[in-house]
Amino acid sequence: MNPQPSPDPVNQSGAVAPSPDPVAAAPAVKRDVVPRPVLWSLGVIAVLALLTAALLWQKVAGMQEQLARRSAEAQSQALEARALAKQAVSLAQDVAARAAVLDSRLSEVALQRGQLDELMQSMSRSRDENLVVDIDAALRLAQQQAQLTGSVEPLLAALKSADQRIVRAAQPRLALLQRAIARDIDRVKLSAVSDTPTLLVKLDELVHLADVLVVANAVAPARQLEKNLVTPPKASVTWWQSGFQMVIGEARNLVRVSRIEVPEAALLSPEQSFFLRENFKLKLLNARLGLLARQIDSARADLADADAMLKKYFQANARKSQTAGALLQQVQTQMRTLQLPRIDDTLAVLATAAAGR
Repeated sequence: MNPQPSPDPVNQSGAVAPSPDPVAAAPAVKRDVVPRPVLWSLGVIAVLALLTAALLWQKVAGMQEQLARRSAEAQSQALEARALAKQAVSLAQDVAARAAVLDSRLSEVALQRGQLDELMQSMSRSRDENLVVDIDAALRLAQQQAQLTGSVEPLLAALKSADQRIVRAAQPRLALLQRAIARDIDRVKLSAVSDTPTLLVKLDELVHLADVLVVANAVAPARQLEKNLVTPPKASVTWWQSGFQMVIGEARNLVRVSRIEVPEAALLSPEQSFFLRENFKLKLLNARLGLLARQIDSARADLADADAMLKKYFQANARKSQTAGALLQQVQTQMRTLQLPRIDDTLAVLATAAAGR
């Protein structure tokens, strides 16, 4: 509702205003009067405005509270985020430090691995080198044993053992050595070597025969000479023939005529014949020692000297001389095939492998 105008209006300066003219005032009152529906509408609008303002204020207050709450939550979350960021920074620094330590350890491990690889390679090379050195020493020892014994069995056994060790090692760089060993094994198996113990037995028989050999100028009864000489077998004779032969034999005891091809043999005295036999024995013993020491050339030379002495100073038609000559001939023939096979191919490959080529 609109308030009524004061009947006594007072101006701002405090003076009393003059009363209006009734006639003039009547139309003015009519102009200021507002219809009631309008007033009611204005009142409703004002109430609605107040309610709206109250609602808006309430909503704004709720929004302020919500904003304040969210601001507080955001501030707390910011503090938590800051704390988490600090933890993340410290964790990142820790991880970076650990990564640096791991990198250093990784580099150390890589260095140690490289050193271990080099050590393993050096150990592998040294193992192969030791294998090569052992095989070389074993083959050389077997070769010496074969030369001492005159048999190829030690050499053949050493070659087979070396081949088995190379097969177990399974090293491709030793394949050339394995092929060389196979060739030498075939060569040793195909070689023909004389039996040294048999040669030694024959030389011993010759030494024993030296004491009973008949020298070329030996003076002995005819009967003893007839025993030593090789005579053809005779048929059965009658008593008068045997008596005649006995007379002839007794006559031969008086005078003996023999043919000596070498003048030096006729000039030997009985004392010199003793030294002749001893020299013959020494030649045979030297040949025996040369055979044992694998000095084949020296043994052959001594056997040749003994053969020359046998033909020069002893009776060639005596049974013992012929037996000794046959034995000497057999020994000299077997000495020609006494040379042992060599394993030069294997030793050459071993030398190349030991040099690391």
